[in-house]
Amino acid sequence: MKRNRTLLHGWGRYPRLHARLSAPANVEELRSLLRGDPAASRIVRGSGLSYGDSSLAADVIGGGGLRQTWELDEETGLLRVSAGFNLREILGEIVAKGWFLPVLPGTSLASLGGAVAADVHGKNHHRDGSFCEHVGELRLMLASGETVTCSPDERPELFRASCGGMGLTGIVLEAELQLARIAGASMLSASLPAANLGQCFDLLEEHEGAQYSVAWLDCLARSAAMGRGTVFLAEHATDGRPHHRRRNGMGVPFTMPGILLNRHSLAGFNSIYFHWQRLRAGNKRQGHDAFFFPLDGIRNWNLLYGREGFLQYQFVLPDAAAREGIRSVLERVSDAGKGSFLSVLKKMGPANGNLLSFPMSGYTLALDFKREASLFPLLDELDALVLDHGGRIYLAKDARMSETVFKKGYPEWERFLEIKRQVDPEFRFRSAQSDRIGLTGAAR
Repeated sequence: MKRNRTLLHGWGRYPRLHARLSAPANVEELRSLLRGDPAASRIVRGSGLSYGDSSLAADVIGGGGLRQTWELDEETGLLRVSAGFNLREILGEIVAKGWFLPVLPGTSLASLGGAVAADVHGKNHHRDGSFCEHVGELRLMLASGETVTCSPDERPELFRASCGGMGLTGIVLEAELQLARIAGASMLSASLPAANLGQCFDLLEEHEGAQYSVAWLDCLARSAAMGRGTVFLAEHATDGRPHHRRRNGMGVPFTMPGILLNRHSLAGFNSIYFHWQRLRAGNKRQGHDAFFFPLDGIRNWNLLYGREGFLQYQFVLPDAAAREGIRSVLERVSDAGKGSFLSVLKKMGPANGNLLSFPMSGYTLALDFKREASLFPLLDELDALVLDHGGRIYLAKDARMSETVFKKGYPEWERFLEIKRQVDPEFRFRSAQSDRIGLTGAAR
């Protein structure tokens, strides 16, 4: 088994932590690792694409070697697959057979285990819910090395804690997943310009029957144009031979100087992008990778934010408070001059029963910010706005949320801890994030 000392970080490249990284090649090596050092506390890391510190700890287990199981029933679309496969690899095998993953996050490079641990959502949450709502069964390795199965019917409390539980209850070894049938790999998409935030909301609600919907916002536009943007809609094409085409794309060759990102450059980019999208508005056919994963075509795009890295701030607000709350957030961001290249608004469906899952019925907004000292007081202000409007912050994107903000946003945290204590009484699975937000450490 490979073990080495290395500097690790998430996709936002903040924070960074020196860790002892172990890379078990299979389930047996993983079990030996856990039983060989029963006093160690660690967290598992899949593709390392959570933005902050949820996969960081002094000891980290690489999950990429967990790739022993692949069982697809081509008639029913029931897939049993190991946690180490990433979503791109899964799509590459199933699309040609007429099947598709029922929920996709913004990158195809996330691991299956990470998708379960974060209970990721996509552009179809308003219709199809989050990833784990399509998972029928999980096989987990507990801190003791014991392997257990859980599902909505078998050990349901452990299932509800593990789906969205950020790897704190056990290591996902494999999952049974119900795929969605498709007739073709391409997407029929439409882009609709919106002159302001109100129009963005109106268009998303008007087209809530669309299978996939998402809006890009110009977060630096002010006055009557505040929140202007483009709403993107899509459905799977019903004609054409299913196939999976992987884009190679371009890459960012080096870390960009952070000074290039400022209010003026961001405002200029957002303005150009808004007008460019307005000129391109209309219907088109495109590959599914281009619609679901536009940034996967730009390798290492996180380097654009400079060597200090960046933070993504994603929150969700309930329906009744979403318009007012998101407008208040955008006003505060614009006043602070902390613009974002990526300002993404999505309509969400009902919450599920998973204890730490992020979605709730309402709207979610994601904003990217270059890391600098003046950013953190602004994010504290945004936290207060989010809580005042009944919302919460996404754990998979978080790098600095306080314990107070977490516990107010996730009212089931105490029940989660009860279940964790049952399966991991020594709190051997813990991360820098879980210590910071009070789920481990002092909570023990």
